Amino acid sequence: MAATYEPIATTTLGSASNSVSFTSISGSFTDIIIICNYVHSVASNILGRFNSDTGSNYSWTFLEGLNSAAGSGRGSSQAYLNLGYSFGTNSHNSNIIQIQNYSNTTTYKTAINRQNQPTGYISATVNLWRSTAAITDIELYPVNGNFNSGSTFTLYGIASA
Repeated sequence: MAATYEPIATTTLGSASNSVSFTSISGSFTDIIIICNYVHSVASNILGRFNSDTGSNYSWTFLEGLNSAAGSGRGSSQAYLNLGYSFGTNSHNSNIIQIQNYSNTTTYKTAINRQNQPTGYISATVNLWRSTAAITDIELYPVNGNFNSGSTFTLYGIASA
């Protein structure tokens, strides 16, 4: 039997916002996915955190490409998830963030992020949250600027097969 995606919550911004949060996430699914389609106001890194954890408990590795150029990088003992980069005024972005075993209380959590923009930019990032706590809250936010009005963020639960 195939996995089933069940919409849990959708946020469509009626005005610009410097963050989007999903709270009180049920532990009744195997995995969760966030689909983000947003326009960002200025060039900025896009970050996130789980359960309001601002400690140095995150690590990530990314690959990126912009037209014919490629790059990579990593961060250890960071205070945030790395969810990509937005290239400036009215930059359109799409992100798919997959979080495996989010409600498991015996393992660290992994989040895989894929981002693309019509400018020719793509990135893939593997994030690790070094906590065994179940994820019940997720915050997404740019370092600078805002997500513009009309941006949408949808959280899906994946039922076990």
